[in-house]
Amino acid sequence: MLRMRTKTRFISALLLAALLVVTAACGDDNKSDSGSGSGGDVTLRLGYFPNVTHATALVGVAKGIFQKDLGSNKLETKTFKDGTEASEALSAGAIDATYIGSGPSINLFQKSKGEAIRIVSGAAYGGASLVVNKDIKTVADLRGKTLSSPKLGNTQDISLRAWLKKQGYKTDTSGGGDVKIAPQENSSTLDAFIAGSIDGAWVPEPWASRLVAEGHGHVLVNEADLWPQGKFLTTVLVVSKKFLGDHPDAVADLLKGQVDANDWVNKHSDEAKTLTNSEIKKLTGKDLSSEVIDSAWKQLTFTNDPLPKALQGAADQAVSVDLLDSNDIKGIYDLAPLNKALEAKGEKTYSDTSG
Repeated sequence: MLRMRTKTRFISALLLAALLVVTAACGDDNKSDSGSGSGGDVTLRLGYFPNVTHATALVGVAKGIFQKDLGSNKLETKTFKDGTEASEALSAGAIDATYIGSGPSINLFQKSKGEAIRIVSGAAYGGASLVVNKDIKTVADLRGKTLSSPKLGNTQDISLRAWLKKQGYKTDTSGGGDVKIAPQENSSTLDAFIAGSIDGAWVPEPWASRLVAEGHGHVLVNEADLWPQGKFLTTVLVVSKKFLGDHPDAVADLLKGQVDANDWVNKHSDEAKTLTNSEIKKLTGKDLSSEVIDSAWKQLTFTNDPLPKALQGAADQAVSVDLLDSNDIKGIYDLAPLNKALEAKGEKTYSDTSG
């Protein structure tokens, strides 16, 4: 459990979300329960972000891959700006599945005592960096500086705090310490960096590339350099445990879509990149420059691999910086639907303990 005295604002929404999960589990009138696990059409409500790290979802929805694989079941989609929003929606029963980062996934699982979600697939790894201004040349130059992350306790925030600790710097959740951390939305981070209000930020793509291209910063740390083979989880697909139990066939069909979407992305990389950018523009009103999308795309690997060792590493990091008291994530995975979909296509299957 999170330590309440220093992290009240961070966990309050999650505590409420966990309570809503329990409440929803006790009722029988959830709108997603329009069918049964063994028959009847179901509406599957899927969340994702209008972001390059969620290219699997953007492509899968745009090309109709998910809907095709869901068959007579109906797909409804909703986009979110960050993991907290998506977590709250999933916990409240407003959606049934979502693409999300490793940090929020772990928080949802732990705060609900394993009742909220199951990770059913990986989606992407890589694509996060610490970008700083031109005055910062070395790690030693960070002392006394202010850095941003997307949100307190999110995937990149945990990575930043854990890395700073290894460099000998102290941080705290109130923005104090040797290096101050000021979590904020990525769009605000870009504006603040350009204005000189912050000295750098640990952010996912395409924001790292935007800080370089538009903010004239430079990469001090590419997170890929800190993990074995450069593999750290950026995006996973999680499903409500209740929905998974009630509608296993619909979840199995969703995983067919996940596999097919990632196959298409990897077989048609240039077209997938263009389509992803087009969908981002459709959802946000603005696309990414060719320089930014090209740079961001090179940093990401789209894969079904759930990278359990990397997820455990993320949990370990969160404990090391006092954002979690326990690194226990046993039971967070249910890879049976994924492996069934992979086997059907003759592709490699995954274990919840392999690297």
